Amino acid sequence: MYQNKSIGLISAIAIGIGGMIGAGIFSILGLVTEISGNVVYISFIFGGVIALLSTYSYAKLGTKYPSAGGAVEFLIRGFGDGILSGGFNFLLWFGYVFALAVYAEGFGNYAATFLPPQIAGIGVTVFAVAVILLFTLINVFGAKSVGRFEILIVTVKLVILLGFACVGLFFIKPSLLIISQISHVSNVIIGACILFIGYEGFGLITNTAEDIDQPQKNIPRALYIAVFLTILIYIFVSIVLVGNLSITEITRAADYALAAAAEPFAGSIGFTIIAIGALFSTASAINATLFGGANVSYLMAKKGELPKLFNRNTWHNSKEGLFITSLLVIIITVFLDLGSVAMMGSAAFLLIYAGVNIAHLKIYKKTKANKYIIILAIIGCIFSFSVLVYYEIFNSPITLITLVTVIFASFLIEWIYRQYTQRN
Repeated sequence: MYQNKSIGLISAIAIGIGGMIGAGIFSILGLVTEISGNVVYISFIFGGVIALLSTYSYAKLGTKYPSAGGAVEFLIRGFGDGILSGGFNFLLWFGYVFALAVYAEGFGNYAATFLPPQIAGIGVTVFAVAVILLFTLINVFGAKSVGRFEILIVTVKLVILLGFACVGLFFIKPSLLIISQISHVSNVIIGACILFIGYEGFGLITNTAEDIDQPQKNIPRALYIAVFLTILIYIFVSIVLVGNLSITEITRAADYALAAAAEPFAGSIGFTIIAIGALFSTASAINATLFGGANVSYLMAKKGELPKLFNRNTWHNSKEGLFITSLLVIIITVFLDLGSVAMMGSAAFLLIYAGVNIAHLKIYKKTKANKYIIILAIIGCIFSFSVLVYYEIFNSPITLITLVTVIFASFLIEWIYRQYTQRN
């Protein structure tokens, strides 16, 4: 007999879609289209294939080792309880913080379109901070609140996005999709690597393992359904974007590109509807990712990789790690720009997923997995991470230095903390 849990299959799928559709479509689509050009949908396909390969590992590992920590548990199972697994877990936590900052700034950019131009710049930061505080409060009330909210909010944003895609397809200008305008292949791959942050949310489904009903059956189902639906939505929406706006127009409205793409065929009403959809979408991504990111910090504290205060009960029996995570997100949102945070978030998750797949390869017989699929996933993640590093060397050395510092700090902090606590 399975105990009746607070999150069912639909809620788990909603959490996965909510964690994915937010960054890729609304927050950084304009930025990536500047790089990939009018074949940005190919970047989404490439990124989706890389995500699906890692989804296989998460499905197998999540079924065998259901845990609220998700990747935290998988890394420890594969590498053992040591500096390597601990360092990756720190990096995972930082990755969630980066992703949350991207979603929050995306929310702020769309919310600011409703303000007068003279105060819109300040409004971006104010709205970004406010939405993090709001969903910190929602997460205080537990998994059932998170799951129910995701079903509602994902339904609303999917209706808006699918409506945009279906109507927008009838107004596409073929001249904007001609082959002569296709970007260089390397730019398409770079765009896919940056967009990976738009797929990282599928891992949040495994963080629901302790709250999900029938995890052995529902975790794999939720993972594959969420990723496949997200890929299809990304493809259709991005085609409508580049089919209705030129690259110059997309660049000019990069922070709210989808809303601008609705204006040619739906006027100001279309702009407003898509902007509202963007608010719902980025909000659900924040809700789902904050839930998963906070769970990571709880489990790390439980296993001794973070101070016990992260797992300490505070107001309304919520964990202190939730509030620490939210505080870090607010700091990054205020002080770093969207492009840099998106690059670091994608790079961090590519490295983390490579680590999870390598850990899985060490124990693939226990999970009854196909080792060749795991190897392909490792190659895909490492290749994509290398592409991002190469791109940053020539385009934003400061972002690369920050990323390397975060990666180094993740393993250094783990080593120092183990020395301090005298853990083996």
